[in-house]
Parts: sequence; C-alpha cells; structure tokens
Amino acid sequence: MAATSAPIKVDVGTDQLISHAAHFLGKAKKDVVDAAVREYIEAHRNEINDGIRIALSQLDGSPKSAVSLLAGLSPDQLDEYGGMPAES
Repeated sequence: MAATSAPIKVDVGTDQLISHAAHFLGKAKKDVVDAAVREYIEAHRNEINDGIRIALSQLDGSPKSAVSLLAGLSPDQLDEYGGMPAES
C-alpha cells in the first residue's frame, strides 16, 4: 500500500528553518519534519501518556462524559449550557 501524506501548516519562520535544515542535511523537507515530530513525541512521551491517563480517567462510558471531555467543559458547565438530551 502506498504511503499517503497530509499537508500541515507552519509559520513562515518555521518553514524557513525546515528548508535550511533539509538543504544542509541533504534531505526532503517532509523527512526533516517527520524526524523532528518523532523525536519530539519520544522526548515528551511521559507527558503525553499522563494526559491520556487523565483523559481516560474522566470518561465513565456515558455520552455526557465524552462530550464534556471533547468540549473541554466540566459536567457542571455542560449542564449550565443546557446539558445533554434525554436518552430514549
């Protein structure tokens, strides 16, 4: 299966840094970005995993907890905005 790619947006200054790094390393810009993202994720793996654990601890299987987490609102705040529709 062929690899697919998705565009990402970076500011002009970051794009220039990527371009310079790619040029002087003799690599494609996408390869520089790929390596940088992988190194960043590896360096911050514990923080990412902590965030995942916190998010999962907030989910109780209910639609309300999922909406609350995705919206970045506490269940109380969600209720203040009208809550969830009654389940039928």
